[in-house]
Amino acid sequence: MMYPLALCSIFALAVFLERLWNLRRKKVLIPEVIAVAEQVNTPADFSLAKSVCQKFDGPMPQVLIACIDNRDLPSDELRLTIEDEGRQQVRSLKRGLGVLETVAGIAPLLGLLGTVLGMINVFNVIEEMGVGQAKALSGGISEALITTAVGLFIGIPALIAYNYVNARSDNLILDIEKNTLQLLNKIIRIKSPESEPLELNLRS
Repeated sequence: MMYPLALCSIFALAVFLERLWNLRRKKVLIPEVIAVAEQVNTPADFSLAKSVCQKFDGPMPQVLIACIDNRDLPSDELRLTIEDEGRQQVRSLKRGLGVLETVAGIAPLLGLLGTVLGMINVFNVIEEMGVGQAKALSGGISEALITTAVGLFIGIPALIAYNYVNARSDNLILDIEKNTLQLLNKIIRIKSPESEPLELNLRS
């Protein structure tokens, strides 16, 4: 069982490092995009904002582009359109979290399975040699318990990594939501100054 446990640890570490790299704040919340969105005050500013957004990849520029491209829709329809687009885009921020969650769950179970298989071998030794070989039995039991310890050593850090990365992605989604909502309400006010501000939810 040490081979599957080793694979689990490699997958978990690779996903964790990849998520740390791709969930850097400035990579997701691009300062240039935020700055140009904040400067939108008139209809003439939309073309500049879109041209800046098109220079960057990522969920936030794409959501803002969708916001600008669909600005002529009625307010409620615009909000629903942006929410749908936002949910599609922010899925990239959650990529790989399932791997971390799975490793955190199955690594201790794989370790326990290894211990059970090891204990079965110990009982086979007892059947063949009797209980008088204490040294052989203690060595077999020690080897059997190693997989449980290894499984816990992998599962616990994987769970911590999952919670950390999940919290970071949720915070970034909230920031994308806040900046998108600001632009969305600017569009609404430009079209109809007396309109009520909208609310936005990109997380469900």
